[in-house]
Amino acid sequence: MLGFLFGKKSNAAPATARINGQAITLQPKETLLQAALREGIEFPHSCRVGGCATCKCKLVSGQVKELTETGYILSEAELDQGYILACQAVPKGDVSVEVDLSAQKARQQVSGRVLRQDKLTHDITALTVRLDAPLLWKAGQYAQLSVASMPGVARSYSFADPVQPEGTARFFVREVPGGAFSTHVNRTALEGQTVQLDGPLGEFWLRPDAQAPLLMIAGGSGLAPILAMLKDALTQGVQRPVTLLFGARTQRDLYALDEIEALARLSTAGLRFVPVLSEEPADSDWRGARGLVTHALADASQGLVVPGCHAYLCGPPPMIDAALPLLVQQGVARGHIHADRFTTLHDQPVAA
Repeated sequence: MLGFLFGKKSNAAPATARINGQAITLQPKETLLQAALREGIEFPHSCRVGGCATCKCKLVSGQVKELTETGYILSEAELDQGYILACQAVPKGDVSVEVDLSAQKARQQVSGRVLRQDKLTHDITALTVRLDAPLLWKAGQYAQLSVASMPGVARSYSFADPVQPEGTARFFVREVPGGAFSTHVNRTALEGQTVQLDGPLGEFWLRPDAQAPLLMIAGGSGLAPILAMLKDALTQGVQRPVTLLFGARTQRDLYALDEIEALARLSTAGLRFVPVLSEEPADSDWRGARGLVTHALADASQGLVVPGCHAYLCGPPPMIDAALPLLVQQGVARGHIHADRFTTLHDQPVAA
């Protein structure tokens, strides 16, 4: 009888991942996070694209293929200790990892109602929510937000303030072309509507250091977590010199100027605000910096990068990816650079 060999059949046993000692089976080309969630493990996660570090874990044994560069998401110390991002790690065989599940336990689902909508610019709306129950977050973190008029859709937005005693939370929602949720928030009256918050999430917050100057870089609605961190620091009596570099397109895209001015008045160490406009008409009355944020950052005459400074960046991935090597070239230690990429993802379905 004539037989045909169409492919090589492997008798190798499926690979195994041990997560805090619990063994799960891995499927081919599956990330560690995908495998954990498929097996019902409440593994901390959020963005799933390697931009938030929520799913970081320590690789104890085995090897993984990393789908993206993680050097600017994880600190040097974390990389030295073997930390990886589970959403970007495809195991090459049996692996063992340890993960802190306390962050996932702190994550809550809290309801509330839209208290007000305020147009900050032609395409950014500040959405203020009164929460039905207490929710604690670190200034700089974010939550997944959904509204009753768009059932089944959730998007991630940073808190624009520290925790408020009156139980409110504020978010800056920029209208993204083709973005169903952001368009809805910017163009529909939502006051009084029920909302759901899932959080807090993310690893973006101000690390304690009594002396280090701060270089804060924001683009568009990425100003939200930066403002929250600065407000929280000044409320706590932290006084560190701050340079706030803000990238926008034109003058009409500048916002929160009163808030920034108020923060500057509270800062005894000094707060320098440098707006940079990339598409401002050449014949306008604008006398400030023009071009991209990275152009200003690369210009040594601006004096934006001072010795020993710590850098915090929030905004579109291209802005952050272009700024990071410039910071390193000018002497900012990689471990002192913290970034939150505002990725534009397809609307995420709300878990049942």
